Amino acid sequence: MSVVDAPGFILAAPIQVSRRRSATICVSGGAGFLGSHLCTALVERGDDVIALDNFHTGRRANVEHLMGTGHFSLVEHDIVHPLPGDLPAFDEIYNLACPASPVHYQSDPLSTLGICSLGTRNMLERAVHDGARIFHASTSEIYGDPDVHPQPESYWGNVNTLGPRSCYDEGKRFSETLIYEYARRYDVSTRMARIFNTYGPRMQPDDGRVVSNFVIQALKGEDITVYGDGLQTRSFCYVDDLIAGIIGLMESDDPIEGAVNIGNPVEVTVLDLARIVIDMTHSSSRIVHRALPQDDPRRRRPDIGRAHNMLGWAPTIALCVGLQHTIEYFAREIASGDLERGMAERGFIAA
Repeated sequence: MSVVDAPGFILAAPIQVSRRRSATICVSGGAGFLGSHLCTALVERGDDVIALDNFHTGRRANVEHLMGTGHFSLVEHDIVHPLPGDLPAFDEIYNLACPASPVHYQSDPLSTLGICSLGTRNMLERAVHDGARIFHASTSEIYGDPDVHPQPESYWGNVNTLGPRSCYDEGKRFSETLIYEYARRYDVSTRMARIFNTYGPRMQPDDGRVVSNFVIQALKGEDITVYGDGLQTRSFCYVDDLIAGIIGLMESDDPIEGAVNIGNPVEVTVLDLARIVIDMTHSSSRIVHRALPQDDPRRRRPDIGRAHNMLGWAPTIALCVGLQHTIEYFAREIASGDLERGMAERGFIAA
């Protein structure tokens, strides 16, 4: 049986979430991959959403479909600076601002550290001022190259604190500590999710992640680049499932202390993923191997028992279904020329 047909993995629509009343919500990083999907879900249920983004990795095109709804505003702002004073009071704040792929967060490590520290603190200060509940997007990267498998929230991790990934790993660990301390000192209502590998439409094509890399290479008939022997594993969660999980976490009225893993517990080797993508795209691409980057995790799989027990959440979208949506998205981007234009605008390729 293939990984995409693993037992207990349901081919179904994502969990639907709703709230009792509409709210005014701030989403930092709102024009990014995850942020834009979150903004869409919140607007569709009737909330008024203000997205903040400095467009380092976010794209206006990701949220253009929300501009005419009357329930969405986009503000260009870097959260390392205090939030603009003319914004309304917020009921809820989702802090998603931070580059999340090695290519992007390693391009300016000091900026990454600033977003995780100063940026998170500025969002917390606003939550204190407005009396808002705040959600913070943490990451599975704080587990490093784990010695415990699968990874529960109680695991402290195995991180190289001085390696090339440490600006993100340690930055996110520090931001979690900020969340804890503001909750204790100022009685801020906080929620945190440790997000595992997520994929889907609106991924940045130049983010260096395996799903976007493999799909684009396969669609173009290029060699598919696998780092190392490809036997390292990841657990891929489709974006709709992820968004349902973090909204469910934010909306829970039960006391939830500490971080909650949100991800897909189905473990897939990178080599298997490459083969699945080649098969689904009917590509003639060959698999080629390159040296494994420093500190690349050997295994990554979330223990989602806490999310299931406290929120009733589990992913529902099978890898083959999510990949099909992702392949169709990148195929449209390539056919329209938007893929190359977007990458040129960010200096990834020559215009």
